[in-house]
Amino acid sequence: MKIVVTGSLGHISKPLTALLLQQGHSVTVISSNPERTSQIEEMGAKPAIGSVNDVAFLTATFKGADIVYLMEPPFNFFDYNLDLDAYWINIARSYVQAVEQSGVTKLVHLSSIGAHRNNNVGILSIHHEVEKLLSQLPATVSIKTMRPVGFYYNMFAFISSIKNANAIIQNYGGDEKEPWVSPIDIATVIAEEINRPFTKRSIRYIASDEVSPNEVATILGNAIGNNNIKWTTVSDTEFISNLVRAGFSESTASRFAEMNAGRRNGILYEDYIQNKPELGNIKLADFAKEFARLYNA
Repeated sequence: MKIVVTGSLGHISKPLTALLLQQGHSVTVISSNPERTSQIEEMGAKPAIGSVNDVAFLTATFKGADIVYLMEPPFNFFDYNLDLDAYWINIARSYVQAVEQSGVTKLVHLSSIGAHRNNNVGILSIHHEVEKLLSQLPATVSIKTMRPVGFYYNMFAFISSIKNANAIIQNYGGDEKEPWVSPIDIATVIAEEINRPFTKRSIRYIASDEVSPNEVATILGNAIGNNNIKWTTVSDTEFISNLVRAGFSESTASRFAEMNAGRRNGILYEDYIQNKPELGNIKLADFAKEFARLYNA
């Protein structure tokens, strides 16, 4: 099949592209970075260099494709001039127009945990709005919505406080297990869905492991040879202040605090619990080795 992959050679799109090529598909990879051209070609895929805000470019690239994988590029949380919601909404609108104009009828869309709500999930509520926009496409367009949980690599943000305070400092914690996921497992699930029949609209959650915050501290501590690391829970106010000192705007910091509050009160995972997926192959102990390499670099 002819498949278009957005996301350049990012954490998910690169392994996804590799899997699809191994399966014999013809893959076009969209990237805004011309320097990715040779890397994409070396993998055996076709590069399409342009902006995901350019409807004409997207339409031309999507035309003739059997399936398009859509994802919205990550935010720059330290850009105070960036309207985070508008950034992704504008991209989603470009996708909608390009899908309609190109005639594509099969989509796989990378969304997120928390997309089931438009409130009380902080920074993740934007995924709800993007899903809603895509849902307005004609009924002839089948959409498989992928909702991965928190990415393992977000734990790299813990390195600073571990080194400075021998602790992971968040506004949630305890012994309640929560899900985490590897980008490799996400790519594997997306490749599975691409190769399965498309029927109207569906949602699938993706997770690799379920561990509690205290277990995270223990596993990461063991990996770096420090058994004294503690998971420390602070107030929302202190957590927001810590993020602001790290360079976040107060608005963005507050939305992260609200997201974590959703972890505490169960709102974030309420729909996930009702639709639990089979866990993937890459466990936190596997990721901890990668964490240790970066920690010690």
